[in-house]
Amino acid sequence: MIPGHEIAGVVKEVGAQARRFKVGDKVGVGCFVNSCKECAPCSDHHEQFCKKAVFTYDCKDYFHNDEPHMGGYSNCIVVDEDYIIRVPHDAPLEKVAPLLCAGITTYSPLKFSSVKEGSKVGIAGFGGLGHMGLKYALAMGAEVSVIGRSEAKKEMALKMGAKHYYSDVKDAKGANLDLIISTIPTPYNMADYLNVLAYGGEFAIVGLPPRDKPITLSASNFVWHANKKVYGSLIGGIKETQEMLDFSVLHNIYPEIELVTGKDIDRVYYDLTHSNAQFRHVIDMKKSFSS
Repeated sequence: MIPGHEIAGVVKEVGAQARRFKVGDKVGVGCFVNSCKECAPCSDHHEQFCKKAVFTYDCKDYFHNDEPHMGGYSNCIVVDEDYIIRVPHDAPLEKVAPLLCAGITTYSPLKFSSVKEGSKVGIAGFGGLGHMGLKYALAMGAEVSVIGRSEAKKEMALKMGAKHYYSDVKDAKGANLDLIISTIPTPYNMADYLNVLAYGGEFAIVGLPPRDKPITLSASNFVWHANKKVYGSLIGGIKETQEMLDFSVLHNIYPEIELVTGKDIDRVYYDLTHSNAQFRHVIDMKKSFSS
């Protein structure tokens, strides 16, 4: 199995029936590459919720004899043109690639919660997802606070435009945030974060803690934090992903990245699993294969 699901490259070949792209176009591939195109989610441009969505790697391709679909850690990938994102010719491919997951994952809840000028947004967790949420919220006119778990990234968050940085959620009491996007991938007490929301505030979950240590909320948590909403968000459909990419290019919003090659993968994996990584790593597959 070949993983990889934030992919950017150049069209090498087109099929006989393809009409939307031509050889030489810059394009991107996100987290899924096919769906039924007929169900309610597909009709509503939320193909990621289709029961037959084909995710970019390690997923049965229901439309091609259940063959497993391979990902983007390769020198090429074949994808239906309806699931391709158009990339402007002058956009940097190495910075576009992470937008196709990290970008849309944080852009989508900001749009869903109608963030606008003057909204107070909190970003819980400040890594690959969190720093993108900060950039998008600022571009939408929001006042942004970052809720970390130490002082380690305070200077970086403030430099990127955060108005407040809290090294512990309990320090943020009284912040009265309209929306918190949780990108936290480890166990935490969600009730503490609900305390930080304003009346009518919303808590969007995009980070996934380990399955063996799930986060729970009791009925009393909901009652005593009444008139606040908790919801999960999963990437975005093709239409919204294209919207996100266009917004990113217009406002010059790109992830902080380190460009690596295949020989660096073991080192990068170690850093990711030992909390040493900063934001996003992008593998240059062309150089990986040429070397």
